[in-house]
Amino acid sequence: MNVTVVVILSYLVFFAAAGIYISRSNRSASDWAIGGGTLGVGMLAAGVAGTRIGGAGTYGVAGDVMATGIGNLWYSVNSFAALFLVGLFFAIPYRRLKLTSVGEIFDQRFGSFRCQWLTSLCVQTEYLVVNIIEPYVIGTIVSGVTGLPFVVGVFIGGFVIIFFTVTGGLKGTAVTNIVHCTVIILGLALVSYVAMQNMGGWSEVAAQADVILADSGRESATWWSFTGIGWATIIALFIAATIHTPGASIYANYASSAAKQDYLIPGFFLAGCLAALMPLVAGFIGILTLANYGAESGLSGYLNIAQLAIDSGPILGGIALAAVLAAVISSGAPILLASATMFVSDWIPASKNYSSEKKLRAYKIVTVIYGMVAATIAWLGDITSVLQLLLLGFAMVVPPAIAVTFVFYWKKTTERAAFWGMLSGFVGGLGMWLLNYLFAGAENATTGGLAQYWYELTQTLGEWRDPSFLTLLLPVFVIPLVVLFDSDKEANEIQSDEFYTRLGRIQRNLSWE
Repeated sequence: MNVTVVVILSYLVFFAAAGIYISRSNRSASDWAIGGGTLGVGMLAAGVAGTRIGGAGTYGVAGDVMATGIGNLWYSVNSFAALFLVGLFFAIPYRRLKLTSVGEIFDQRFGSFRCQWLTSLCVQTEYLVVNIIEPYVIGTIVSGVTGLPFVVGVFIGGFVIIFFTVTGGLKGTAVTNIVHCTVIILGLALVSYVAMQNMGGWSEVAAQADVILADSGRESATWWSFTGIGWATIIALFIAATIHTPGASIYANYASSAAKQDYLIPGFFLAGCLAALMPLVAGFIGILTLANYGAESGLSGYLNIAQLAIDSGPILGGIALAAVLAAVISSGAPILLASATMFVSDWIPASKNYSSEKKLRAYKIVTVIYGMVAATIAWLGDITSVLQLLLLGFAMVVPPAIAVTFVFYWKKTTERAAFWGMLSGFVGGLGMWLLNYLFAGAENATTGGLAQYWYELTQTLGEWRDPSFLTLLLPVFVIPLVVLFDSDKEANEIQSDEFYTRLGRIQRNLSWE
């Protein structure tokens, strides 16, 4: 067994063992779901940052940089903006409401199960994508390095994530993410530096990349431009990767986990800084991989990234690949935890009356089932772009993020407005994606019909056909419109007093009267 394999397997075993050790402190549902409200600034920042540093922030960014250019590094800016946005305007309200699921906002504000359920459906769409991607990436690495069958690698990844989540809980993810974030950033930065020096320095890397781009028929100036992917794509990336974030339930868990309210803003700010570093390092690796191995994209690009690490030396390659595994686990574990807490809180109404022990048992059972289903889909699926698939999941969370913003900052928002705003955004965005997907090859159609008409329309729209635009614009317009014509305004005002009193001074100062 070579050194690289030993390093990777040792890393996986270490964090499985860490989960067992940390499990001693998870004696209640609160301990498991929100860390018992004991996290300091450092653990909070590392835990939150880790949720953004996953397959998308590593292999996803690197692979898409190879395929379409360094414009994908906007993901770094979006990662910082997303977490700082939550820290400034949402983390404190989340903590004051003591949330374990974002959907609980609508239960506490309106007593609305349908809004809570719909929020969970939107967020679970993203989380299912994440829960599929993470074992897929682990399977790719393990099978590529060890020669094991892909299915074995996938289920090794699924087992590690499930086992660590069940045993470690939220506090476990926060504690280990301190190690994860350090290993990820320093390990991959080191392999990048060594690989660049082995190629003769940055000037040689850039020159070789230009040659490969020219050979593949791509325009070098566009590929090297931060706006080369197009402004429509950049705006869509911002909507999907930043504006969706308040609706991502895991940040409600982390906000409730802070030992003090004063830790939230600096914790989320520091998390944003950490999360912004990883896409920059990953993008640099994408450039090096392009220059080393050619213009492959998609899964073949990810395998070449693994090869880049190994070619830097067996020990360094093992550390680098362990760093990628750390990135996957750092986001996979908390996202799987949030998926389980959302399912129990939002889809099982009776869980509100569960004892702490019964609720903890429900959380863990759902975690195991959910994780195994996701790993099975990862084995059967065919993923070509990690980042693009995740951005679709992000886009589906934009509608509840907009609805939550209206509820927090506009007291006149009604239950009907929140529900129809979310539903319109979710259905509109998903419908747009389905049409784009189903009729992607309509340029070859000659018989007319919906497929050809849709293709001609999308040729006019260009990248503005991205689903994220509808997931944002529809709820932004539908929610105020429904409020305007809602006949239940008086009852809504009566119900609002206790809710906004709990939110306190921030909401009284900022919410629209």
